[in-house]
Amino acid sequence: MSHAVRYELLHVDQQTGARRGRLHTPHGTVELPTFMPVGTVGTVKGVDIGRLRETGAQMVLGNTYHLGLRPGPQIVAKLGGLHGMSGWTGPMLTDSGGFQVFSLAERVKIDERGAKFQSHIDGSLVDLTPERSVEIQEALGADVAMVLDHVVALPSPPSLIHEAMERSVRWAKRCQAHATRGDQSFFAIVQGGLDPELRRQSAAALTALDFAGYAIGGLSVGESPAEMDAAISATTPHLPADRPRYLMGVGTPRDLLAAIERGVDMFDCVMPTRNGRNALAFTADGPLRLRNAAHSQDLAPLEADCPCPACRHSRGYLRHLFQAGEMLGPILLSVHNLTYYQRLMAAARSAIEQNRYSQFQAETLARLGAVPT
Repeated sequence: MSHAVRYELLHVDQQTGARRGRLHTPHGTVELPTFMPVGTVGTVKGVDIGRLRETGAQMVLGNTYHLGLRPGPQIVAKLGGLHGMSGWTGPMLTDSGGFQVFSLAERVKIDERGAKFQSHIDGSLVDLTPERSVEIQEALGADVAMVLDHVVALPSPPSLIHEAMERSVRWAKRCQAHATRGDQSFFAIVQGGLDPELRRQSAAALTALDFAGYAIGGLSVGESPAEMDAAISATTPHLPADRPRYLMGVGTPRDLLAAIERGVDMFDCVMPTRNGRNALAFTADGPLRLRNAAHSQDLAPLEADCPCPACRHSRGYLRHLFQAGEMLGPILLSVHNLTYYQRLMAAARSAIEQNRYSQFQAETLARLGAVPT
């Protein structure tokens, strides 16, 4: 099967499974591994398109659940699709809505047909089937779309995890059968909780369907970092080497580095922007909590070698913005955190090319081990 997006494997680190690759899409090429900022409703919260490009972001995520409810797929399509509406000209990916049904929707009823739930916005009844998810994502027009999957919390009864995994495979087939756009590729989502055998079965069933890429889903829903690492280790060996691997909704710098070590290529998470809005800055020496009074007269930037606009100011000034309730504070810290994540990814790519990923990971984690100040 031909796909609109194509993965190119450039190099695998000699000591780990870390991969240096490229994702070729209709809207440009993405250097991998990469972190995708989350633009849930057509914007990365508080960050305009120009600033977003300056962070080093290559690919941006939008969400089917949120955009399907507001403004609606027809309006997005009339505004030029997600690219035209938002002004982002680079590659884009849309999540199918499965995780939001799990985490946001009220009174959810999931059966073989799909999910029925009440909108978190106005309480109206919404019917999201695999076919409807495809239709919304085709209207949004991102380069990569995700199949609808059945997400369950961890821990959950083994029988429920097994049932959700098998249903996700059946839904993936329905999404594939319903897709019509030649310029959009679908990624499947591997489920199975923390059970290595279920993860293997899910990966085997989905890879047989020849999707353009494969995501590892159902994590970052209550499990420990060690459990997450084990689930990733149990999954990536069963995914094809010539397709991209995407870990959904993860995570901390530690999580990203651990997953890259295990052969993951793509990530997304609200963590950089959500923490930025709450006065927490990510730095190479660990997080800084700017509301702490210790920063009130600090003349130093967040990071001396960071090119972002926040780092043109002192920590004392940035703290003042938050204390004064000034909206510029959350904006600047969001931009800084996104820049930090992109710099981390660029450094990881360089380390993989040089076959020194283990050393890079150990050095980076040692610096990050500093206690938040």
